[in-house]
Amino acid sequence: MDIEQQRQQMISVIESRGVTDPRVLDAMRSVPREEFVAAVYHDRAYDDCALPAAEGQTISQPYMVASMTELLSLSPTDRVLEIGTGTGYQTAVLSTLAGEVVSIERLPGLAEPAAERLNRLGYTNVEYHVGDGTLGWPDRAPYDAIIVTAGAPSIPDPLYQQLTDGGRLVIPVGDDSLQTLLVVIRRESGPEIHRKWGCRFVRLIGAAGWPDAG
Repeated sequence: MDIEQQRQQMISVIESRGVTDPRVLDAMRSVPREEFVAAVYHDRAYDDCALPAAEGQTISQPYMVASMTELLSLSPTDRVLEIGTGTGYQTAVLSTLAGEVVSIERLPGLAEPAAERLNRLGYTNVEYHVGDGTLGWPDRAPYDAIIVTAGAPSIPDPLYQQLTDGGRLVIPVGDDSLQTLLVVIRRESGPEIHRKWGCRFVRLIGAAGWPDAG
């Protein structure tokens, strides 16, 4: 099976699991996931599973990338904040759908190769930062949407405060063994929280997340 067939098979799996937004599916179809995985995993690039990445991290399962992206309800003019650049795969999907992406990664060993990779592939509407993602990036706030690709012990208040009125935060919240994916919408009356499904991510490390165990 060639790359295009593998990619279409991945899309079919994502659709069968309930992702229906055609813009999200088109974005997933257009991003070459094989560019974002280690060479040793190229033959598994379109498997619907997470794969190991540098620095002890992972590249998320395609279904999870698609479903979290769908929950963001992005429009082409939105400004999105991504917490956890990782290999840049989710970043590329966001770049395809939104007007502007601000991406933060705490590990330079991930952030620098990801920025080089995304620039090489032509994703030019992304601004990169190395830092504590739990604190967001206030200089570019407010954001129409924020996505967190690591598990938090609770909803980080700095991120909620950087949303526009009606802005959406998609974040896994829970403990080490299991988190629940939440959609948090900023309202004048306070956060509107929608609980989605169980998931498991690496820890969100930072001042408003888990402490760094070193």
